[in-house]
Amino acid sequence: MNQFDVVIIGAGIVGATAACALGEAGVRVALVEARPLASDADHGVRDARVFAITRASQRIFEALGVWERIMARGAYPFSDMEVWDAGGTGVIHFDCADIGEPCLGHMIEPRIIHAALLERLRSIAAITLFCPAQFTDITIDEAAVSVNLDDGSTMNAALIAAADGARSPLRERLGIPTRMHDYRQSSLVARVATEFPHQATARQRFLPGGPLAFLPMEENWSSIVWTLPTAGIAGMLALERDIFHAALGQAFDLRLGRIVDSERRESFPLMRLHAEHYVRERVALMGDAAHAIHPLAGQGVNLGLLDAAVLAEVVLAARSCGGDPGSLSVLRRYERWRRGDNLLMMSAMDGFSVLFGNELGPVRWLRNFGLSMVNAAGPAKDLLMRHAAGLAGDLPVLARERVDSP
Repeated sequence: MNQFDVVIIGAGIVGATAACALGEAGVRVALVEARPLASDADHGVRDARVFAITRASQRIFEALGVWERIMARGAYPFSDMEVWDAGGTGVIHFDCADIGEPCLGHMIEPRIIHAALLERLRSIAAITLFCPAQFTDITIDEAAVSVNLDDGSTMNAALIAAADGARSPLRERLGIPTRMHDYRQSSLVARVATEFPHQATARQRFLPGGPLAFLPMEENWSSIVWTLPTAGIAGMLALERDIFHAALGQAFDLRLGRIVDSERRESFPLMRLHAEHYVRERVALMGDAAHAIHPLAGQGVNLGLLDAAVLAEVVLAARSCGGDPGSLSVLRRYERWRRGDNLLMMSAMDGFSVLFGNELGPVRWLRNFGLSMVNAAGPAKDLLMRHAAGLAGDLPVLARERVDSP
């Protein structure tokens, strides 16, 4: 019988972050991952997609001793963001200098973040990694949760947390209901090189079928996220290279000139998912296991990282005063803290998706007028920028700016 304080199912970015936050505070963590994890995960093929990591997420990684490891592997800061509508003249431009920040965030490959987290968690004595391993049974009672693994071992803990993705086996096993919506869209992702430099600016053009984003990487390379109707995604993936380059350049209005090179293309179906409950007695859901949103603003992984930081803070606060971190009264604090913010972001992304997908003349005029008005409204635009960068709102301690002691 292995005795732990917390069992985390899923050693992806969110699960590993939560494990590091708890483990370095002395909490005994069992981290269970079904897939084999290579020790040299950062030396593989480049990811087709990247994450736009906010300043808040950067602070979480800095506090956990992970950020330097990420930077050593490759992270690309972006200082500006430009958004415009293909159906009009409305445009909005964000500049980090307007809010006194060195950048708005960083573009980073998922494999690089994951490799840095694995390296850090393997240095924390309080964390035990079970990999590859899967749970076969879970028993929850008033005092503890008992977890059986497929290797025959059993572990006990005060709390079990699900960080095992949008199709979370743990959430399904526990029968926690979700509300789901199929957008009937997919994201086509790839790395492309452009004729003109991106100037560290993230750009997004709203098209009738969905937004097209160019996210700045090294030199003239960008990572694209092209949202398209799922019915036509296979055709775009199968296009010959030169034909794809021409179609992509035209869709982006040749804003960065011609597409001169590209790497492999991949696609991901899009759906909205929200668990009706994030917690129950001795159980908490994090990241995609609790919520999955439209990638329009690239906020999905950042919301999951805030989940991890908040859950760790709530657990540590309960332990510091002799409380039971797995009790429903403690876990409801986590749910209240995160569910409202996540729901607000999900609703905002859905609203933007519907608004910019509507080609009726009055709607098109209204949204272009709105973009121009927000662009001209300094304080309102700055506030919007601070929220997008994760610099505003009710942030957990790990995501707040640290002031060095004199």
